[in-house]
Amino acid sequence: MLRSHHCGALDIKNVNEKVVLSGWVAKRRDFGSLTFIDLRDRYGITQLSFNEEYSKELLIQSRELGREFVIQIEGTVAERSNKNLKIKTGEIEIIVEKLTILNSSLTPPFTIDDETDGGDDIRMQYRYLDLRREPVRNNLILRHQVAKHVRQYLDCLDFIEVETPVLIKSTPEGARDFVVPSRMNQGQFYALPQSPQTFKQLLMVSGFDKYYQIVKCFRDEDLRADRQPEFTQIDCELSFVEQEDILNIFEGMVQHLFKEVKGIDIGTLPRMTFEDAMKWYGNDKPDIRFEMKFNYITELTRGKNFPVFDAAETVLAISAKGCATYTRKQLDELTEWVKRPQIGAKGLVYVMCNEDGSYKSSVDKFYTQEDLKAWANTSQAEAGDLLLLLCGDTKKVQKQMSELRLEMGERIGYRDKNNYKALWVIDFPLLEQDEETGKWHAMHHPFTSPKPSDIPLLDTNPGAIKANAYDLVINGVEIGGGSIRIHNKELQAKMFEVLGFSDDEARYQFGFLMNAFEYGAPPHGGIALGFDRLCSMFGGADSIRDFIAFPKNNQGRDMMIDAPSTIDDKQLTELGVRVS
Repeated sequence: MLRSHHCGALDIKNVNEKVVLSGWVAKRRDFGSLTFIDLRDRYGITQLSFNEEYSKELLIQSRELGREFVIQIEGTVAERSNKNLKIKTGEIEIIVEKLTILNSSLTPPFTIDDETDGGDDIRMQYRYLDLRREPVRNNLILRHQVAKHVRQYLDCLDFIEVETPVLIKSTPEGARDFVVPSRMNQGQFYALPQSPQTFKQLLMVSGFDKYYQIVKCFRDEDLRADRQPEFTQIDCELSFVEQEDILNIFEGMVQHLFKEVKGIDIGTLPRMTFEDAMKWYGNDKPDIRFEMKFNYITELTRGKNFPVFDAAETVLAISAKGCATYTRKQLDELTEWVKRPQIGAKGLVYVMCNEDGSYKSSVDKFYTQEDLKAWANTSQAEAGDLLLLLCGDTKKVQKQMSELRLEMGERIGYRDKNNYKALWVIDFPLLEQDEETGKWHAMHHPFTSPKPSDIPLLDTNPGAIKANAYDLVINGVEIGGGSIRIHNKELQAKMFEVLGFSDDEARYQFGFLMNAFEYGAPPHGGIALGFDRLCSMFGGADSIRDFIAFPKNNQGRDMMIDAPSTIDDKQLTELGVRVS
């Protein structure tokens, strides 16, 4: 070993010990006859002291060291005169007696420190340097801890970790596939898996009744802060279970992770139907860290000659606590905010609930104080609160109000990243219909089972069918989802028919699964949790990129290795791929 200790291991108990340390030069401070160097490794920082009184030669040698030089030192632990209690090793320093330069370094393109001067692009290009920074390193350590505790929990419940293939068959459902040409089968292509869905179902047919995998998945879709073209999920499947069994097992896992990783008792997870989530929050992943539920006041607004409300299918109100002091400038800014294309509202009506019991609104000439009071009472608004109203077609205005609710929660300070509220959303619709084509699409995927009582509706009213499906939501973010699967060949064939597959198409795409169902498929179900999202939430971040060792940017590019890139004509010819 080139070191006897790590750079974060030594403290006052080690004074007078002889030690050997290796690491990177983080900082150098020269004071004439004295030089201090901060030596850094994965575990921390230790101060090195080079003193002219001890060795002028070593002092001169130390001043040849630049940032990020890799060095080894031998020396004696001494108590520091100017202690730094902000770091673990802040009470000691090493009096250096021997210095070896293991490797030199160019000057880094950005400061390798907690508060770096490097922008996102330059840090992505030199990711191997960015990973030396403590905040980024701690993110990956947290990721490791989450994975470790997931495995511990599932192992104790007799789950088996099984690897599934990475080169699979392309299927038309879901997002776009990444495709891989086959050299040995010219003109044919593999796809990278968007999920191990069919393989984990086949494992249930095989008798592996409790499977899990922390697995890479791939989707060729537009990117944003919480999406990457390749991502990791905690993928699980169980046999001989019902929905309640899965909710209980994975609620236990969520509780275990919060306890072990964050030291938090998350408590029992409430359950909310999809219908209630949309009705009260306008969102199938509601943020329940704060109330501010929707209030339906349509009938209270009609017949007062205000054409906007009279013509609206639905009028919604939310009560923002303590915001009646908003200025006209703030209200105008909020109005412009909801009119942005991303929200799409045509305007915003407000009512200030004044401390003296009076009301001031943007529609005073149409509504009396008694009218405004009725709105406030229905919305549980008190003195000092601000009522905000939107109107329009029900589904559209629910979505708009959901965005406004989240924005007000942010402005008021309700969306504290250190306050965690989780819930299950259940009873999703099985199918959703394309308004233009009229075609039905699976809301989750085509292997999701209908509620048993709703199966007859496949022939008469597909839109009314509830799915045996569930999502895990934490702080307004969908962390995972799953369902009880179809395990009956006839029901699966019927599902494909409703989704518009011909018999030949269904057989071509999923014949292997249909055939497996003829050999004794057990009832089964599962769930997949977004591992990257879960880690970023535990780390208090909005983006998943800093919790992935080597992420892509928002254009799906790896800035460090410059991928994707072109390949030469010889490779294309071998693969049978012709580019015009």
